[in-house]
Order: sequence, then structure tokens, then C-alpha cells
Amino acid sequence: MNDEMHRALAPVRACLLREAQAEASRILAAARQQADDILRQARRDAAETVDRARARGEAEAAAAAAAERARARDQARSIVLGARQQAYQDLFAQVLATAGELRTEPGYQGLLSRLTVMATRAAGPDAAVTVQPEGGVVARSRDVVVDCTLPRLAALAVDELGDQVRKLWTA
Repeated sequence: MNDEMHRALAPVRACLLREAQAEASRILAAARQQADDILRQARRDAAETVDRARARGEAEAAAAAAAERARARDQARSIVLGARQQAYQDLFAQVLATAGELRTEPGYQGLLSRLTVMATRAAGPDAAVTVQPEGGVVARSRDVVVDCTLPRLAALAVDELGDQVRKLWTA
């Protein structure tokens, strides 16, 4: 991404980043609560299984308890990973929806003009530029296709968040 494109997209990226971080925080809080509830239930289930195993004998109980704890940890980890994946998908969907809403904003025509200029420069002066129904433009020349649609730009913005999004899962 060249400097001009980077500067032109900075307000959009900043807006998307703020909204994505706020939505990710909300999603993450809900996912953490769900994961905590599941972990508590998994621990209760594991404890019940351990008690039943102990009643059958010390030797058998040790092996059964270890296996159950490992299963509960694996299950809890799987649930947490699933919740994180869902949170990321929800974040991505929210970013896409927010990007789509830009079409109704007063400054959209200016953004569309800037995207058209950037796409044309990237694809070449002979490029055919078409406005896309999902927002943004696509420029096509003989050898180059430049996708400056709002969904593509939103996906790039989420990808650019990289470690910032991952930190939400580990905070």
C-alpha cells in the first residue's frame, strides 16, 4: 500500500479500528464469561467423575482421574478456541457491516472519488473503473485488477490489526 493510499485510508482505518476494538471487547467479554461458565461446569463434571473412580479403587482412580482431567482440559480448550474463533468471525462480520454502512455516510462520495483515483493509478491510465454495489470500486486494465471495494478494504483493515486483535484473546 503506497503512502498516498495509506493516508487516504487512515480515517477509514481508524474508524474501523475503533469500532472493531469496541465490538471485539464486547464479544470477548461475552466469550470469556461463556468460557468461565463452561470451565466451572467442566471442573464440576471432572470432580464428580474423579469421586466415582476413587470408589472403584485407588489404582484405577488415579488413571481415570488423570484421563478425565485431560479430557476436561481438552474440552475446555476446544470450547475456548471455538469461542475465540466465533468472536473473531463476529468481529469480522461487524467490520464488514460497518464498512458497508459507509455508503450511507455524507462523505462517501469523497471516499469513492479517492478510491477511484487510487485504483486507476494502481491499474494504469487505461483502466476501466466500475463502482461496485457493495461499495467502493474495481479498476481493471489488461493485466491488472485493483479491488478497492469496501468489503476488501475492511478485510485488509482487520488483517492489518494482526497482533492487536490477538491481544484481545489473551488480555
